[in-house]
Amino acid sequence: MSDSGSQHSDEFLRWTRLTEKQRACLDLLLERKTSKQIARDLDISKQAVDLRLTTARDTLGAANRDETAIIYARLRQTYDRIPCDPVILPAAPEWVRSEFPDGSPPNLMDLHDSVAAVGSSTATGSPFRDLFRHDFGSAMRIGIMLAVVVILLLVPLGGLGIAHLLTELVSR
Repeated sequence: MSDSGSQHSDEFLRWTRLTEKQRACLDLLLERKTSKQIARDLDISKQAVDLRLTTARDTLGAANRDETAIIYARLRQTYDRIPCDPVILPAAPEWVRSEFPDGSPPNLMDLHDSVAAVGSSTATGSPFRDLFRHDFGSAMRIGIMLAVVVILLLVPLGGLGIAHLLTELVSR
């Protein structure tokens, strides 16, 4: 009669002696696939599958293919668990005093502008910062779109003009 500790270590030793390739074959064997189907799935020969399964059967101490699958399924359930990391909780939030008398700003844009002014007093920010504001009226949006179209037309025309001048200079 053996104690449960030695049986546990024998099973663990058998589990660790299985190679990744043998485990891949055994996983497909658990899906009730034939050696030919396993060979197709793993892109190897049928003989290689049979060799891996025979070696795994010998390693697990099984008498036949079905017993190999049963032993492997039990060992996989016991030893192939996904390790998990302990949960890392963020630090507890702290209360921050509000600079506004009633606790909330009268306008969210006031809050945004005050934060920008306090956060970076030396940096001027992007020159196009206010270009894409969503509170512009339709006339302002149309004006911006026309300005963008004009700029997009002037840049290629300017490039063509420069190219024409360079062509004339080179041809002289």
